[in-house]
Amino acid sequence: MISVNLRRRLARNIPVNYLFTFLFFTDLTRGVWMIYLAGRGFSLLQLGILESVFHITSFLMEVPTGAVADLWGRKASRILSRTLFLGSLALMFFSTSFTLQILGFIVCALNYNLESGAGEALLYDSMLLLERKDEYMRIKGRQEFLIQCAAIVAFLCGGWLAVRSYSANFALSALVCCGAICTGFFFQEPPIRREKRSREQGVLAGIAHATRRQTLRSLGVIRRRPRIALFILFSELIFAFGTTEFFYLQNHWKALGRDEWYIGIIFAVQCAVSGITGLLAPRIEERLGERGILISAPLLMLVCLWGIALSPVPGLFFVLLGILEGVLLVAVSDYINRLIPSRYRATILSYQSMVFSFFMILLFPLVGWIGESWNLSLGFLVLALIASLGTAGFLLFYGRTGAPESQSSA
Repeated sequence: MISVNLRRRLARNIPVNYLFTFLFFTDLTRGVWMIYLAGRGFSLLQLGILESVFHITSFLMEVPTGAVADLWGRKASRILSRTLFLGSLALMFFSTSFTLQILGFIVCALNYNLESGAGEALLYDSMLLLERKDEYMRIKGRQEFLIQCAAIVAFLCGGWLAVRSYSANFALSALVCCGAICTGFFFQEPPIRREKRSREQGVLAGIAHATRRQTLRSLGVIRRRPRIALFILFSELIFAFGTTEFFYLQNHWKALGRDEWYIGIIFAVQCAVSGITGLLAPRIEERLGERGILISAPLLMLVCLWGIALSPVPGLFFVLLGILEGVLLVAVSDYINRLIPSRYRATILSYQSMVFSFFMILLFPLVGWIGESWNLSLGFLVLALIASLGTAGFLLFYGRTGAPESQSSA
């Protein structure tokens, strides 16, 4: 049993988490940073390298930063996350050196790593102690909707400000980040039982031992249940294609004479579509089923990618990609979680971020190199071709396996 006072403080974590999450994703630089850096003289290839550095860092640090949250607290991890993001904003805005920009993107990646597991763990553990675990999915759904609302605000305000002053854009982003840091201090750290280390075992040795043991056991779960890997590869590859389009369309539309305000509106509309379909995802999944989702999603992705590459209205097809994001974030997440034992859930879900980063490391610099050597229109065409080959392989494999619907894990 927990005291009445502690129960009240833990219950406060829910509204505080809503506010923190909204501020976290209200990043006004998100839709314009590539345009900003390109305007400062960085080439498309350099921008591709910077994004790859971000994802290499994320790939390598996803599990170790999870250990930081477990050993020193989820509240501390989330506050440190936003503090690092403040530093990355300063490096991006002030630095004219490519080396310092690389450092800024490393710091930014660590910011996301520190938040990715800590935020969900703090919320879930709070609800577990409050005996409100059954409400978690409803509250998580509201949080995802808030994320899309924050993105809409960020794209519209960020695009409008960028047309007038990038200094104002970055300054307001920094101010919002400071607001998130202050909000983080209102979290109540859930009291959880932590694994004790022997006095002879140092902190670093303890982290390394625990991480290695958890990693090996989690990989054993995936080997016994290969459908986890199938779902992860399927969803993260689709997200990687969409994210690559998102970043390079900024520079493509800018080169065609569109300003940041126009770009922000397109991105905001896509977020609205994603948020609405996310709320409707349970009904869509109920109608289509697992097989329907896994077959229709990659086909819709191909229509969108080829539409972006070849049609005179690429913005329309980019907005339609939001349908995929909204449905897959909910449906595939449910498919995966039903297959994962609770004690390995956080570690296996961290592999999702690692797989996404791996695909981005491959795709992002490739499109940047093509755009730098030829043009981005050709880059979008190559991306659509790669997606077509990947989709054909996936549908052939999935059709042959005749995989059954996901079963709940024990």
